[in-house]
Amino acid sequence: MLRNVAFVVLDRFPSFEFGVVCEVFGVDRTDDGLPGYDAQLREGVPGEFPAPLLAALRAAVARGSRVLSVCTGAFVLAAAGLLDGRRCTTHWMYAADLARYCPRATVDPDVLYVDADPVITSAGSAAGIDACLHLIRKDQGMKVANQIARRMVVAPHRDGGQAQFVDRPLPVSPADTLAEVTGWLERHLDQQVTVAELAALAHMSPRTFARRFVQETGTTPLRWLTGQRILLAQRLLEETEHGVDQVAARAGFGNAMTLRHHFRAWRGTTPAAYRSTFRTRERRAASGRPARTA
Repeated sequence: MLRNVAFVVLDRFPSFEFGVVCEVFGVDRTDDGLPGYDAQLREGVPGEFPAPLLAALRAAVARGSRVLSVCTGAFVLAAAGLLDGRRCTTHWMYAADLARYCPRATVDPDVLYVDADPVITSAGSAAGIDACLHLIRKDQGMKVANQIARRMVVAPHRDGGQAQFVDRPLPVSPADTLAEVTGWLERHLDQQVTVAELAALAHMSPRTFARRFVQETGTTPLRWLTGQRILLAQRLLEETEHGVDQVAARAGFGNAMTLRHHFRAWRGTTPAAYRSTFRTRERRAASGRPARTA
């Protein structure tokens, strides 16, 4: 269970990115019933990445900890050899530089964050919030992540595969946005709908609707809808005793086989294994067993 968090900052670090991790992990929210984190600051030294820091990062991963970078922090992980053979990301402006710096890594410049457990890399600025909340959601569950997001007044979840640069045409009047459609979908995830039906709800042609959806959300209607259904399935697996068939029906997947297929594709595990892992983490947290440093 995530408890101990060390922040590493180097010379000329970006203040916003540092503020992101401080806001997520450094604020005491235990009065609200949320977990507390033992957050400690570790300062590097000026110049190229210090050898003791790189060795400490490698040792942390070797003993089972996770490491997470925000923006150009990925270069530090690359210098430590932790990106070799892994998919990763950074701010799109520096993606080509990272690919040259670490040719054994697969750099994806088009996503918000990449979870190559135990190494998580994120794009610039706000994507760091998404990655931190993803880590909390992964380790402590959706309820905790959503409560922290609410306190921070940010979106509780943006899928890591969402594009870094969302092309939102300006100006956009409230009548032109898709908030009504996405809101309706969130309330009716158990219903089967087509792009044509959603386009009609938005008073657009299917082609215009599909194009506008990508422009405003950074992903396709089908991928967005599947992602929301996966999140609902996670919540049901965490918070209810519903069987997999019932979870599949309520989350809009229709049957357990389809849910298992999508859940494995999106989360790399089965619904049953996810529930078992989450319940195990809850029991460990309740017992007060020490956590690994992240």
